[in-house]
Amino acid sequence: MENVDRSKCSLSQETAQLLNQQVGAEGRSSAYYLAMASWCDTQGYKNAAKFLYHHAEEERAHMLKLFHYINDAGGRAIHPEITEVKHDFDSFRQVFELTLVQETKVTQSVHRLVDHCLAVKDFSTFNFLQWFVAEQIEEEVVTRRAVELFDVIGEEGIGRYTIDKAIGALNGGS
Repeated sequence: MENVDRSKCSLSQETAQLLNQQVGAEGRSSAYYLAMASWCDTQGYKNAAKFLYHHAEEERAHMLKLFHYINDAGGRAIHPEITEVKHDFDSFRQVFELTLVQETKVTQSVHRLVDHCLAVKDFSTFNFLQWFVAEQIEEEVVTRRAVELFDVIGEEGIGRYTIDKAIGALNGGS
């Protein structure tokens, strides 16, 4: 079987490289959320753990969506090396504050990629990325709401228990 001449594909090497960076961002999010889920699970925050396990799977699905697009568009998807994943957290609240920071970073990364596609007139990839733009709005809303629960409910007394239950109800109980 002969190698495909990648120079005749519509996906530029630069765009493929940027898409692969996004694959890495989604992969890191998945690994990070899995570590957070494990921490919550061992701390007794079972609903938050379930929420974060679900989001780890969701981020992996985002990574695979990009992976398939890169290969289908004539590029070559590369699995990211994922290192330096934080496994210990100072508090229940910190887990969700860091989740919001992570989602904000992913949103910025998606926006840079969309901006690049417009600049180079890669409208196919631009169109593909619109799903990620909309998805990031949803991701930020849900994670921001999780952080707000700590202020609205408070952590004293049964506060953390109540927050854990409320996080379990976010995103349809995911």
